[in-house]
Amino acid sequence: MVPLLQAMRPQQWIKNFLVLAALVFSEHLFQPDYLLRSSAAMGLFCLLSSAVYLINDIRDLENDQLHPVKKNRAIASGRLSVPTAATAAFILGTVVLWAGFQINKPFGYVLLFYGLLNLAYSYHLKNVVILDVMIIAIGFLLRATAGALAIQVEISSWFILCTMLLALFVAIVKRRQEIILLEHNAVDHRQILNEYTPQFLDQMIAIVTAGALVSYALYAMSPEVIERLGTPYLNITVLFVIYGLLRYLYLVYTKNQGGDPTSTILRDPSLLVNGVLWLATVVALIYIK
Repeated sequence: MVPLLQAMRPQQWIKNFLVLAALVFSEHLFQPDYLLRSSAAMGLFCLLSSAVYLINDIRDLENDQLHPVKKNRAIASGRLSVPTAATAAFILGTVVLWAGFQINKPFGYVLLFYGLLNLAYSYHLKNVVILDVMIIAIGFLLRATAGALAIQVEISSWFILCTMLLALFVAIVKRRQEIILLEHNAVDHRQILNEYTPQFLDQMIAIVTAGALVSYALYAMSPEVIERLGTPYLNITVLFVIYGLLRYLYLVYTKNQGGDPTSTILRDPSLLVNGVLWLATVVALIYIK
């Protein structure tokens, strides 16, 4: 059970907190029925993402064994057998999809699409240049959209754009760090890395970073958002987003981090404090009037 739990990567579940974004921005955070449905939706995404990780690790078994860090994963190291991992992934996927459709059909269909998209990514699309990082970003976008569908509230198109660009930023940085870490062995681990260079990825990072900052600023100052949330001061939170992106870039370019986005965030106190302050400010502005 321990190797199975490790292969499910519970440390990566932090990504699924994005499912709760719609709950916060819809002003239903402190309403028990909405909170329960959102929490259930987030839990289902955690389990489905674990099923995806199991399938992906089975698919990448040989490549992971060549990676200096991933070779220690439960499946790559042999501590978890492929049949056990495949069976667990099937059971998790089946249970999650059934439960998702019990919440409501639109949410269930998003879960299904998320699962199918990740299967396509694991078996082919991760080898298609640019599309590979876009699919990773779409996965985050589906989380945000699913959170809104689970509690049946609207989600701003600006918020969708911000989510897409921020996720794309993280995905591109991850690709860059893989190339830097693996150097000449990069292609042996992941074929698509042959299509990228650090210089090209740096250009992509610059474009996406600027786009993310501008889109979030426009979202925070949008008349539509100001009217819906009832506060003209959401633009204060732009400062936290600027600091968060610049701090992340600092860790990437000076500390050579960013290969594992979750670990990079969780191990950096400054990023954690900044994230907590951003969330506290957003909640205060929306709910304290």
